[in-house]
Amino acid sequence: MSQKVECPVCCHAFHPSVISEHVNMCLNNEEQDIDQTLTVAMEPDSKKRKSSDWSFLSMNKRSECKKKCDQATHEQKICSSSSKTEESASLPGISQKSANVNGQSSNNIPLAERMRPQSFENFVGQENSEGKQSLLMQVLSHSNHLPSLILHGPPGCGKTTFAKIIAHKVKAKGNIKFVTLSATTCSVSDVKEVAKVAANDLKMLHRRTVLFLDEIHRFNKSQQDTLLPYVEDGTLTLIGATTENPSFHVNSALLSRCRIVTFDKLNMDSVKKIITRALTLLGVSLITPGEATSTENPELTDSDRPSALGMEVEAVDTLAGLVDGDARAALNGLQLSIEGLLARESQISNSKLTITPAVVREALQRSHILYDKSGEEHYNTVSALIKSMRGSDASAALYWMTRMLEGGENPLFIARRLVIFASEDIDISPVSLSSGVAWFKKW
Repeated sequence: MSQKVECPVCCHAFHPSVISEHVNMCLNNEEQDIDQTLTVAMEPDSKKRKSSDWSFLSMNKRSECKKKCDQATHEQKICSSSSKTEESASLPGISQKSANVNGQSSNNIPLAERMRPQSFENFVGQENSEGKQSLLMQVLSHSNHLPSLILHGPPGCGKTTFAKIIAHKVKAKGNIKFVTLSATTCSVSDVKEVAKVAANDLKMLHRRTVLFLDEIHRFNKSQQDTLLPYVEDGTLTLIGATTENPSFHVNSALLSRCRIVTFDKLNMDSVKKIITRALTLLGVSLITPGEATSTENPELTDSDRPSALGMEVEAVDTLAGLVDGDARAALNGLQLSIEGLLARESQISNSKLTITPAVVREALQRSHILYDKSGEEHYNTVSALIKSMRGSDASAALYWMTRMLEGGENPLFIARRLVIFASEDIDISPVSLSSGVAWFKKW
């Protein structure tokens, strides 16, 4: 139970969450009392007697204020208990029939959000840097001290899930508050407001605050400088997530105060585990070439479980290979495959519906390729193309060039790089430069 705080005006004890509102009400009431006293003092005696005759209709404002604050405290307890119920409803193995998030039913929440693990035991991937025996995991599991972190990695590799698991663990301890902001929607004033509340909590309640700032690279350098004093004096413990290289997009002074945790792209085995776990929780059977293995979850209700639905193992392999290590894209593709198959064939046949590789390819339309126009992945792919040609590996060169074209790269850029390569690396060949120039002119 949290410690109550005494009001400096009326000397009554209240819950810390409503003490600020109560103090403001007390101060406003005192100002009104002073104004009324001055008004009455300036009135004639006849009006004073007339107003005193109706004094039995006046109310004790401070008792009314206390009653309102107690009611607000009671409502806050109800809200906190309902939020805990929502968190427990989202845990694996518990029915999600009544689970609501932000007033939405669980059916309206994307599958990728519903499948987020709540503990590190169910966290898949990143065995090298975030494995159970790593130093960081030992600190997070057994220590009350949480260092400031910058989580860096491609989309869908588990950065936000990692931060939410940390939030779940620190909330269980009770002496740490977890606040989530996104640099795409918040401003510097929001960060300062969080820091102001965190300073008061640390001073009055000895409770630390962890700030998770998603897409931190969307803040410019001056906006990131706002975080420096709060991270340095311990007012805030910062956990930032970014898909860009933090050396280029995060302030160096902020980097020196945080530990950079690099998340790698998920391999196919990790993506398969995530898909299989989603199939288990959805009650979809996994069909092998020679047998059918049911993975139905008995805790799910009939409305949550797709009836008579299965997925071939080959379709799982196809889905894991097309998403290029993006677990979010894999789960969204799985959801689209299930919904599309049910909408198309549920009215035609009552037999068991099967998700095949063809259904997966139709749902995704094209493979998911991580590629950006001017970011780090752009130059990594160009470098791989040049090195493949220098090593006389024609297959690898064709692969990287096709990957660039599928990612939306301008063919003129590729042609220009080939002309440069022909003139610098194989200038002794009589036809290489002319071939590169001819291809460049064609575009």
